[in-house]
This record gives sequence, C-alpha cells and structure tokens, in this order.
Amino acid sequence: MDVLLLREYAKLRFNPGLKGSRVNRASLQFPNFFKEVFLQSDTKVGLLSSATADKQQNWFLTNPQIVRARDAVNNKLGGRRLLSHALFAPGHPNWLDEIDRALNEYKPDAWKGYPVGDPLHYSRFPYRLDDEKLVYPAYEKFLKAGIKNVCIHKGLLPTSFLKYFANWRYGGVDDVPKAARDWPDLNFVIYHAAYKASARIPWSMLRDFEKNGHIDWVSDLAEIPQKHGMNNLYADLGTTFGFTAIIHPRIAAAILGILIKGLGEDHILWGTDSTYYGSPQWQIEALRRLEIPEDLQAKYGYSLLGGPRSQIKEKILGRNGARLYGLNPEAAEYRQDPKLQEIKKAYAAAGSKGHKYLSELFSAGFDT
Repeated sequence: MDVLLLREYAKLRFNPGLKGSRVNRASLQFPNFFKEVFLQSDTKVGLLSSATADKQQNWFLTNPQIVRARDAVNNKLGGRRLLSHALFAPGHPNWLDEIDRALNEYKPDAWKGYPVGDPLHYSRFPYRLDDEKLVYPAYEKFLKAGIKNVCIHKGLLPTSFLKYFANWRYGGVDDVPKAARDWPDLNFVIYHAAYKASARIPWSMLRDFEKNGHIDWVSDLAEIPQKHGMNNLYADLGTTFGFTAIIHPRIAAAILGILIKGLGEDHILWGTDSTYYGSPQWQIEALRRLEIPEDLQAKYGYSLLGGPRSQIKEKILGRNGARLYGLNPEAAEYRQDPKLQEIKKAYAAAGSKGHKYLSELFSAGFDT
C-alpha cells in the first residue's frame, strides 16, 4: 500500500526533483529515509510517524518499527535526532493495553491518532476527540505519564472520503474545542492544519477564499482559541504546505496568515510528510522564500513573514517544535554535528554504492 501511495504522490509532481525517479519499495525503506531527511536536507531533528488502519498489518509502520528506526538514528548520531510517535487507536481490541505497552517499552515522544480510523479507506473505528467514554481514558494515561503532545490527523481527506464515506466528518475540528478545554495540560497538535481538501485544490476554494477569507477547517481551527479561550492548541503544516506552495502559493500564504493570526506564531509547527515527496529540502526552501502578498496583509491583517531567516520562519521551521519537545537548538550536537558530517562525507565518497553504505552502516536489516 505504501509504495502505491508514493507512486500516486509522485505523479502529482509536488517535488519536481522526483521527475523521472524510480519509485519502488526501496524508496520507503530505512536507508532512503535517512538519506533524504538527514543527508539531503537542513533537517537536524525529525519526528517519525505512521498511520492506523483497521488491521495492524496495514499500518504504515507499527509502534515497534518506529522505535527501531528511532533508536538506530539516535545511536549513530547521538542525542535526540529522531523523535517518535506511538500510535493510539481508540476502539481497536486491547487498544488501551497497547498504550501501556508503549509507555513501558517504546518510550514515545508524542502520540498520534487518526479520528477517521484510516486516512485512506473506510474504517470501522472512527472516533471523536471529545468522546468522554472512549477516548478520555487515553488522555488520562498520557497526562499521568507526562507525555503531553497529542498529535491528531485532521483534514487532508481523499476525494473518495468526501464522496462515499460518512467517516469524513471525523476529519473536521468540531470535536477539538471540548477535548482541548477539558485537558488543558495536554498539547493538541492538529496535523495538516486540518486542511479539508484532498491533494488537488479545487479552484472554487481559492475563489471562496478571495470572497470571504475563509479556508475550510483551517479557519475553523484557527478560530478555536479566541472562541473557547485556550492556549494548548497547535497546527502542524504537514502535507498542506507542500502541495499548496506548489499548486498555488497564494493559498499557502493565506493558510500561514490565518494560522499565525488565530493560533499565534509560537503555535505553528513544521511538517513535510517526507519521504513521500522526496527530501524535505524543497519544502524548507519554499517556506524561506514565501511571503504573504501585501493585499492579503492589508485586507486581513496577516503578519509579514519576513526574509529567509526571519524570527517567524525560524520558529515555524524548528524552534517551536524544539520548545514543545524539550530540545535545545543551541546544543553542540545540532550546531557542530560531527557524526552527521562524517556520514555525509562517507556517503558522498561511496557514490553509486551509497545505499549499500547506509545499509551496512546501520546493519540492522531494515526492510520497512
């Protein structure tokens, strides 16, 4: 399933660098992930995630696989260079026991949930974040364990969801206010900034925004803090920034303007969904170049983003995430990075045998 999905994303040409590249299972295996994220981009720290499905064999990565990759990177580079999610799946058999197992064995940095149950197919296990009977016992475990970042997939729905599956309603944000208000000591990080549309932007969305300044679910998310009085809500940009920046930068700029105005510049987190779109470097450079058009700044009061290294962009690209996950961006392991530089030089010297070099370097037989 992962390889088919990657091929579909490659066809959309979000990243021109993928044109003509051979997409196969190796594209999603560990050596390629490490190469594209750590060797071919400015990324200093990554957060490895996955997605649930009704059958665990259809999860992109299981919790043990995530941990295995996390530990391999951290052991080679030193410190916390790859953070990890643990998936939680309300309604699945023994799902609360899996949370206990994650706490005891996996030691995740954050949690990841999919209220639609499965982001690509119909699921028997959708849920609302504010379901007191079903989901609140999980929040209690999270809080007691001190792992307070709860990352939630919202929006980014396939066209088939909107046409055929009633589960699409669980992808909205109407369940966020009560959950965030009832659990003020948890941080609710809404992935993809809840952008409703699938990977192709309907021109009607751009037309509607030009009329009323509203983008479905993104605007609804951004309005929650002011309407409900809370400060524990965050937006992760995820795939949303990547494809809007390519398909129509004005929408990308508007999304940033809406989120910064509503949530605050300290509550926007960077995300790329790489390696589905190749190395994240093209997205990093796109954000550094982007500015909100003057007419949108004047009409809606959006903030000026500033130059490539402006305070707002530096916050979004890493400093907000570092604060949320307890990292020190000034630490020598991120600034000097001798171990990573050594690996980069060896990889370059290996030439066409670079993939083999990385496989041998980690020597763990990664095949996922």
